[in-house]
Amino acid sequence: MRSLIILSFIVVLAMPRQAYAQGCSDAGFCTMGAMKPDQAYSKKIDLKLRSLEVSYYRGTTTLTPVISVINLDLSVGISDKFGFQVKLPYQMVTGNFGNTAGLGDISLSFTGNLVTNENYDINATIGAKIPTNKSDLASDGKKIAGTEGAVYPMYYQTSLGSFDIVAGASLISKNWLIAAGYQQALTANNNTYDSLDWIGKYPSESYVKEYPKSTKLKRGVDLMLRLERNFRFVKYNFTVGLLPIFRVTKDQIVDETTGDYVKLDGTTGMALSGLVGFGYNLNVNNSLKLTLGKKITQRKVNPDGLTRDFIFIIAYQYRF
Repeated sequence: MRSLIILSFIVVLAMPRQAYAQGCSDAGFCTMGAMKPDQAYSKKIDLKLRSLEVSYYRGTTTLTPVISVINLDLSVGISDKFGFQVKLPYQMVTGNFGNTAGLGDISLSFTGNLVTNENYDINATIGAKIPTNKSDLASDGKKIAGTEGAVYPMYYQTSLGSFDIVAGASLISKNWLIAAGYQQALTANNNTYDSLDWIGKYPSESYVKEYPKSTKLKRGVDLMLRLERNFRFVKYNFTVGLLPIFRVTKDQIVDETTGDYVKLDGTTGMALSGLVGFGYNLNVNNSLKLTLGKKITQRKVNPDGLTRDFIFIIAYQYRF
């Protein structure tokens, strides 16, 4: 097992920059409640503790947009067994088509401890993701003349535009975190990106067509697994893990000719990411965290724009 962990660590660090990653943290459920990475296992720590985490996320996409997110993550313990989490992201996107910024989707979750003993804990989470807009942010024409009012593709949107339900569970031991999660979009968004609005105005027609259509997108159901090995010391810790996400039902968009929804081929399958992390405890109440992620495999078609070739996250956490 130790050799497998070392090999996984080497593979993650050696992955070429062209490897792709799904931006799970954009969708929200990979870092909600029981599915959250780098959870400490200690009989001296329970869910009644409170923490405030401020993080900066930067993700480069498979096209030109670069995603930056400042995230506020508040966890409040209700009792020894139950806790509540709120995530408030502010998202900024820069790319060849223009720049967007605004409050991202809000995540709310409720977590409870189901089993606890001397060897492991089992926790479960139920939650929701609330959209802050309808994924219909449009160009003001400042960067590309003649595109005023043209809706940006999903890569540039600060919200996925749908109400989502989330559920999951995790098993945490001294050295391991194994988590599983479920996310389903309950509504469609209002994105109407059309390459025809940009062709003839942006210099490269082929580049414009690389953004997939996402007309009134209904995202498919996602299942995730998190397998994480933690190496803990007195003041610091290292983590290495794998994060496969399976889209088990096809995404759907509106056919502009018929007005009916059609299922998109290539939108199902696994997106596999490799992750490494480092944490340092400044003292009992304060800590710093660094996470790097790269993709190993991805789905063929991603109309939701949640593709990343590299992610970087730095966070400060205050426990109180």
